[in-house]
Amino acid sequence: MRYILRRREIVADDWVHLGEDPEGAAALIVPLERLRADGARWAAWCGRLGVRIAPGDAPEDLAAQLPHLALVAVEFPNAGDGRGYSQGRLLRSRLGFRGELRAVGAGVKRDQVFLLARCGFDAIELGAGEDLEAARRALTRYTVAYQPGAAGIPLERQRFTL
Repeated sequence: MRYILRRREIVADDWVHLGEDPEGAAALIVPLERLRADGARWAAWCGRLGVRIAPGDAPEDLAAQLPHLALVAVEFPNAGDGRGYSQGRLLRSRLGFRGELRAVGAGVKRDQVFLLARCGFDAIELGAGEDLEAARRALTRYTVAYQPGAAGIPLERQRFTL
């Protein structure tokens, strides 16, 4: 069983990634290219549906599907690739996505969780070898932020606002 950090709590993941064993799954995450290739199949899916987007995918391409998606998983292939931060921020602020926004991939490290939450991510699937409890504690490490961000983390002070 896989465990993730969701809204500041460590929980068992109830989502299945396509390719793991979707048989009987109530919640399934499919890659964007599979969602596009077989839209009718996924439109008829009875359970909760999520999509996984790669760093090169444009979040705007999901605008029509967002009302039907319960989750968007944004891939971070390595810790140096920051495109996922922008994708998450666009999904939350510009596209108004209110479902679960999850950071996934080998590049998701515990020292990024505070910044991920500031960009609107409310679920984090850490890369292999990362400590979930340390990641949960990292959410409260900072109390002051310089840039405006999502309100998911309580701060003592916001240095600059929009």
